[in-house]
Amino acid sequence: MSSRRRRRRREAGGPMAAAGLVRFFEETEAPFVISPKMVIIVSFMFIGVVILMNFLLRPPGG
Repeated sequence: MSSRRRRRRREAGGPMAAAGLVRFFEETEAPFVISPKMVIIVSFMFIGVVILMNFLLRPPGG
């Protein structure tokens, strides 16, 4: 077989590639992982800070 025929076979990719039916999956990893427990803890801390600031920074006479 000539080198030209071999090159065409490698480049062709088959009938699925020619029809545009090839699936492409890209592996992605999350930059950081947060557990559900940590989300609950941070939420309660945020609520606590908002309530605390509401009492501490209340305008006089209000």
